[in-house]
Amino acid sequence: MNAPLPDWLARARTDARQPPRRPRLPLLADGYTIGSVEPGVLDEIVAQGMLDARYQLSIQERFASPAWCLEAKPGELTAAFDALARALRALGRCGPWRDEQLVVRSAQGQRLGSIERGTVRVLGLATQAVHLVGQVPDGRMWVQQRAFDKPNNPGQWDTLMGGMVSAADTLEQALERETWEEAGLRLSALRPVAHGGHVDFERPSREGGGAGYMCERIEWYQAAVPVGMEPCNQDGEVARFALLPIDTLRAWVEQGLFTPEATLVLAAWWGL
Repeated sequence: MNAPLPDWLARARTDARQPPRRPRLPLLADGYTIGSVEPGVLDEIVAQGMLDARYQLSIQERFASPAWCLEAKPGELTAAFDALARALRALGRCGPWRDEQLVVRSAQGQRLGSIERGTVRVLGLATQAVHLVGQVPDGRMWVQQRAFDKPNNPGQWDTLMGGMVSAADTLEQALERETWEEAGLRLSALRPVAHGGHVDFERPSREGGGAGYMCERIEWYQAAVPVGMEPCNQDGEVARFALLPIDTLRAWVEQGLFTPEATLVLAAWWGL
């Protein structure tokens, strides 16, 4: 018989897999399911004619139920996604605007285009992120405290690095870029670097006035940080770093001081 999960881990896993607060309508692009939206989120865009006439946004019957459908000419889906994103921004129905493009994929994984990062959760689009667990030879762990002006989980503790995979990145490129931007470290100096696994999140998001839904897979990696090498933030998104003994790290995780994402990544690193 398997041992029962620790309470903190059971809560974290439950928190990571929650249904939407309210029923959502499927969102399709050129016939491919890409995400979901709450009823009412896109209605005003259509009512006010906020999209370029080259793109069509309408509710149609799909799979014997209503669904929002975005249609564009071949090769123009990214432009249509951009028009939709800007309309959502004009209505105040998206998260912080980042001027960063994330991939839009079909439910089967086919790449269809890209869209502004600030809209992905309002549209229920699947995203990817990377995290890095950094340990020194004596067993202690480097962790970061997120900047207090971050839009999500400000001031909470995180792994050495955590960041989104942009439309321009492979997983490895995102890992390299984010490790430098957040921690000022080069992967070539942290060998060995190994893929550890992934954790998945499906949960409501407060973006778009509480109309968002987060669907994210986090690929996590582990690396050895040489003695004497210290992380140094480059992009202003980290308040400070700390080098914690494992028992202190575990206590902080159990107390809820870490982000939900880092909590599950660290639990997976511990083999839980």
